[in-house]
Amino acid sequence: MIRPVLGVAVLFCSAHALAADFALYPTGPDQDAAFIRFVNATTAPVEVIGQAGQPPLRLETAAPASLLFPVDASSAIKGSLVGGGHTLALDLKVEPGEFATIVVVPQGDGVEQVAVREKPDDFNGLKASLAFVNVDKSCSDASLRPAGRTGDLFKAVPVASLQRRSINPVNLSVQLVCANANVGAPLDLGMLKAGERYSVLLVPSASGPRLLSTTDTLSH
Repeated sequence: MIRPVLGVAVLFCSAHALAADFALYPTGPDQDAAFIRFVNATTAPVEVIGQAGQPPLRLETAAPASLLFPVDASSAIKGSLVGGGHTLALDLKVEPGEFATIVVVPQGDGVEQVAVREKPDDFNGLKASLAFVNVDKSCSDASLRPAGRTGDLFKAVPVASLQRRSINPVNLSVQLVCANANVGAPLDLGMLKAGERYSVLLVPSASGPRLLSTTDTLSH
């Protein structure tokens, strides 16, 4: 298996160290800082392989989302995404101030990656920040609404894009809507906290569209 170099500034570690400090910069981030995270939406573990000789970042299906890692926006990010017997080349740049989410999704008998980018500008310490990310081609204009309600939190989100908004810190369950029809069971997000950032991701599966949720946590 080829393990391309991810770049001199970018290092990954194994899953047991996800909560530990990551040395993603040789001397610390600067004004060109950007952020990247990885999400495994497949049915098998996915490994993000970066710098040669370092353990891969392993994304289990039970804990599919990584932290948000700072990266140097002046350099291309190169590496590999390996899962289910398939290898995808990773090669992208993240712009200064940009947050990139790389989602590995099932595609036919294999897998593919979808990159979704944002430049957040909605921080409000008195509210929660919620994003809705759509990477499911079968639901091309997806909406998300509070379970049991008719008003949409997010409306007609295209594939490979996201919408974000500030909401009151409440206990929230959300319902996916495709083609004006409810799809699947509501997803319980629990109590959203003021000042925290969250994402709900719409991903494909063998049984149809499904929702994943994660807290947008920065690596320190």
